[in-house]
Amino acid sequence: MKILHTADWHLGHRLHEQSQFEEQSLFLNWIETYIIEQKIDVLLISGDVFDTGSPSNQSLEMYYSFLVKLNGTTCKSIIITGGNHDSPGTLNAPKQILGALSIKVIGKATEDIKDEVFEIEINNEKVIIAAVPYLRDGDIRRAVAGETFDELTDKYKTALINHYNSAAKQCETINKSNAPVIAMGHLFATGGSISDSEQNIYVGTLGHIGAQDFPTYFDYVALGHLHRPQIIGNNDKIRYSGSPNILSFSELKYDKKIIVLTIENNKISSIEDAIIPHFRNFYKLEGTIDACIAQFTTITDNEYNLTPWVEIALKEANTVNTDDLKNAAEQYPFEILKIALKKQRNTKGIEELLAETKSIKELLPMEVFELKCEEMGYDLKNNPEVKDAFNEILQSVKNQ
Repeated sequence: MKILHTADWHLGHRLHEQSQFEEQSLFLNWIETYIIEQKIDVLLISGDVFDTGSPSNQSLEMYYSFLVKLNGTTCKSIIITGGNHDSPGTLNAPKQILGALSIKVIGKATEDIKDEVFEIEINNEKVIIAAVPYLRDGDIRRAVAGETFDELTDKYKTALINHYNSAAKQCETINKSNAPVIAMGHLFATGGSISDSEQNIYVGTLGHIGAQDFPTYFDYVALGHLHRPQIIGNNDKIRYSGSPNILSFSELKYDKKIIVLTIENNKISSIEDAIIPHFRNFYKLEGTIDACIAQFTTITDNEYNLTPWVEIALKEANTVNTDDLKNAAEQYPFEILKIALKKQRNTKGIEELLAETKSIKELLPMEVFELKCEEMGYDLKNNPEVKDAFNEILQSVKNQ
């Protein structure tokens, strides 16, 4: 049996307000072909299928069309869990219909842990899957009026760990043949490396658990949320597959991957990764205006023929006029998505910074908050509880 672990598709994502529909479509075509050629039996998607809780019709069509196409392949079972970007209602709404196609969807934590655990048998091999979605505080912990932040942190982390322990116990209960057990999860595991496209999904360190906190009964933990493929806690059986497409210019220095597990004789016999092609070329240029212009000739597209996207970080002593840069770029077949002074944030207030960006959406809410505190002279470093309070409010608004 072959199982493919992937996550963080973020269908509908826009990079600096530019739609990534083209490369996302190419990825879905590529992974469909990969599943057919490699004879994949089971597909796991560990959260953040969509980039927003209200995906566009275009994104929904991409998603459903892909799932229907897989119905005619060797992939006989698909398990999808919700991430912090997903709306549980949107994912769960068609779960009865998708169930008829052997597609299991867990958009949010269930009332009965039995509903998150599945036994799959293909080619005379069995596997037990604990399909744990992104666990929201309100889904797993009963709020108590007046509790302190430390109490909130401890109780939520405990509830998070207890949920995985309950899932492991349920797996053990139904595992009559000593089959391999795989857990899915969407969270930040301590020790992981992040990129600019990820947001902290918990308050401060709330909900951050390490490799040692997962039950040892799991033979593999298929994680989502962090966009860089990586192993957690030096345990090669606890992994993030990473996102399949580049979602930030901070993600250019490493390959995008999917992970394939092979089960033979009731054991995971191999864990291998496969590199996903770059469907669009991305470039991040740094230097003076003249130095950046000199690099324009090195920018090329690839076999997928999508327009290359460029981000420029200018190293200039003072604020400069970028018209020469833009005019020089007009003769080349690429698009500049963002131009910024590399030391801009250290010298300008937030109003000036926002006035020089294409859109306020180029900054994350936490970045805006930190910049405003810096401008006002408020010391966040020595008052971390204020940052945690802002993050708690932010996550509450997002989850409504």
